[in-house]
Amino acid sequence: MSKIVIVYHSGYGHTKKVAEAVLAGMLEAGAQAKLLPVGDIDDAGWIELGEADAIIFGAPTYMGGPSADFKKFADASSKPWFGQTWKDKIAAGFTNSATMNGDKFSTIQYFVTLAIQHGMIWAGTGMMPSNTKAATRNDLNYVGGSTGLLTQSPADASPDEAPPAGDLETARMFGVRVAGVTARWIANAG
Repeated sequence: MSKIVIVYHSGYGHTKKVAEAVLAGMLEAGAQAKLLPVGDIDDAGWIELGEADAIIFGAPTYMGGPSADFKKFADASSKPWFGQTWKDKIAAGFTNSATMNGDKFSTIQYFVTLAIQHGMIWAGTGMMPSNTKAATRNDLNYVGGSTGLLTQSPADASPDEAPPAGDLETARMFGVRVAGVTARWIANAG
């Protein structure tokens, strides 16, 4: 059974809701997965990250990049970087912002760069976008992320109202995919 840690920051609760949906998909796929908010990382949390088969990064996109709280975690990851303890782990990422674009890709690219610096193996969504005239806001991958999971929550919506059901289903399916990729990776690693 693969061990996966979803390390994330959520400023208002929307990104936490996405993290929970990703977790649900991973558990459904048979992974041993858990959420680890960046503010809760202590010595035991760093050990868990080191022992994980996969690490999923999640943060809201603020002002064109990941939140400062997530960046603080990323900066603190220089110790595992120096020891290469995350090398060859699966990595993936997700972000949420108030607008459909909101420069979300800058946040995903930040996650990719962080993962590659650690020597990790990046997994994208593996999903086709919902980009036809018949598409509706609640279709799978409506926001159209390939490199990472993208979700949207209107600025005046509470976490009880957003992200919408289609984005949360996309997050669940993303969790299923990353759990599957991780299981295949560790099965073939020996």
